[in-house]
Amino acid sequence: MIWSLSFSPLVPDWALVAAGAIAVALALATALMRVPGWPLRGLAMALLVLALSGPAIEREDREPLASVVSLIVDDSQSQRLSDRADQTAEALEGLRQRFAALPGYELRVVRAGRGEAATADGTALFSALADSLSDVPPERIGGALLLTDGQVHDIPERAADLGFTAPLHALITGRPDETDRRLAIDRAPKFGLVGSTQTVTLQLQDRGTGTGGGDRVRLVVRRDGDTVATLRVTPGATVDVPVEIAHGGQNIFEFAVDPLEGELTDLNNRVVVTIDGIRENLRVLLVSGSPHAGERTWRNLLKSDASVDLVHFTILRPPDKQDGTPINQLSLIAFPTRELFSEKIDEFDLIIFDRYERRGVLPLLYFDNIARYVQGGGAVLVAGGPDYADAGSLFRTPLAPVLPAEPSGMLYEEPFRAAISTTGERHPVTRRLPGAESEPPAWSRWFRLVDASVTTGETLMTGPDDKPLLVLGREGEGRVAVLLSDHVWLWARGYEGGGPHVALLRRLAHWLMKEPDLEEEALRLTSRGAEVIAERQTIGESVGDMTLTLPDGSTRTLTPSEVAPGLWRASSPAPDLGLYAVEDGTRKALVHVGPPNPREFTDVLSTPEKLAPIVAETGGGVMRVTDAGDEIRVPRIVPMRRADNFAGDGWIGFRTSDASVLKGIDRYPLFAGLLGLALLLGAVTAMWYREGR
Repeated sequence: MIWSLSFSPLVPDWALVAAGAIAVALALATALMRVPGWPLRGLAMALLVLALSGPAIEREDREPLASVVSLIVDDSQSQRLSDRADQTAEALEGLRQRFAALPGYELRVVRAGRGEAATADGTALFSALADSLSDVPPERIGGALLLTDGQVHDIPERAADLGFTAPLHALITGRPDETDRRLAIDRAPKFGLVGSTQTVTLQLQDRGTGTGGGDRVRLVVRRDGDTVATLRVTPGATVDVPVEIAHGGQNIFEFAVDPLEGELTDLNNRVVVTIDGIRENLRVLLVSGSPHAGERTWRNLLKSDASVDLVHFTILRPPDKQDGTPINQLSLIAFPTRELFSEKIDEFDLIIFDRYERRGVLPLLYFDNIARYVQGGGAVLVAGGPDYADAGSLFRTPLAPVLPAEPSGMLYEEPFRAAISTTGERHPVTRRLPGAESEPPAWSRWFRLVDASVTTGETLMTGPDDKPLLVLGREGEGRVAVLLSDHVWLWARGYEGGGPHVALLRRLAHWLMKEPDLEEEALRLTSRGAEVIAERQTIGESVGDMTLTLPDGSTRTLTPSEVAPGLWRASSPAPDLGLYAVEDGTRKALVHVGPPNPREFTDVLSTPEKLAPIVAETGGGVMRVTDAGDEIRVPRIVPMRRADNFAGDGWIGFRTSDASVLKGIDRYPLFAGLLGLALLLGAVTAMWYREGR
């Protein structure tokens, strides 16, 4: 309780000042004139002025506020190594009990280092400390305590940056005799041409008690989950590892070394490097059998793609044409058949035959070369019209065994709208093709279709009476497609509103050239924040469950749901840094969450040295919760008001707060009621009595 004197004047301040001045003047005058009883006159006037000022005695009822102590518990990945999690749990329970038995303190327990923070680069405890005390006035902060392994990566440079002047303490989990082996990335490229060899530079380090030197250890190199090389490296050495970029898109390389006996963890015995495979300009050979309305559609499309180098030939004058024109007067160049289809055929990524008909330009031997080119990994697209149905059809050549559609010799020349087949709705080439969502499709009609039967492959688009229109097939290592109409140019010219010719033909060409995003059967794993997303692309009607493997080796079962025809997706939280893998029984995909060299695993040995400087600057202490033994030692908590040192052998101190909250005020007026009247009457009576004598 706090007692005080307050005033509440009954008259305006100027009147009270005037009354006081008059009282003082009269008291001085009576004193100078030596009037009998002048002291009593002065006392009576003083009491009257005092009564007008409204004096009162006030009593404040205050409740002291508790000192706030923030306990930050490190819950990062390194805290789950060995028995650190058990040490942390036991020490935390002991601290809760000690603070519960100590009045005047409010303990705030905050866990840091998991969830979104786990995907950041390092363990951030001081940011969590600042957040936990952001609503507490500085005078109420009793101190802070970190329960951690000492591997903290956001330590302020000065104690003044903490935002409070109370002590900071640290309790360190782990043991002083720990050892660990770490594989680190020194240099790694981000991009590489498909088919090229890149170099990744790695460092192997052994740390802790009794390490240094030792025998060479095995280093295993995996690409997209498959082992591609095995090397021998020496601890402490830097090694250059050549890797081949096998395909476009992400090439995920995993490097892993054998564990060190007795080490803390093998999670940092492996590193992951993701190198984006970039294709050189794709080389496309376009052979137009004769000039026609759709020829420029193919040329414009391929020339507009910056990633395509186009070689285009149009056969204007076949060899059997004899019109008497002298050779020296012809401006046409000879078709380099031998150079293109014998010597340099393997340099092309795609060969397109646009309304090509056998007219003696290419010997049958070269079609056999083209068939072998497809079997070895090449790609052929046949865009046919009447030529594909006639006797000179490409199907009547040695190319026939790799073509997925056999013509019957008939042509349908009637208007129809191309439709997406059931398989085509799920295939990435035709899935969600612009205009396909309406019925009938929102694109123009075509007027010619080559009648054919599908021998191999999948039909993605159909014409009248569900006749095949676009057929895709795989032969050996290569791919083949047949478009059984030559009227796609109507879409390009905008006839009846046109159609999505660019989307269709570009997807088709890139599928033939093995663009990873257009694979009809694929499993992908991507990361987004603290979440991994598994996608299964298929032309099948359903998919099964998938198994997700986390960095620590534990597994989860994912049940995907269909988000689009042929596209299934499932997601899972990814609170830990490292390599995640998903499998569906036949396919496997990987993704690395977090930075390639996470600070969380740069050094996992517990240490008091990182926190010691800033803790000492605040007057706090750093101590381990255990030594070589298993007993957990929780320090005593000592309340302290002011001190230079808030820690000692087996104890840590926290500042007590002088802050309080006002609960109420009791006010007792001095001149209220009978008491005030008695004082005034007593003074006047004493004055009268004195003057009467």
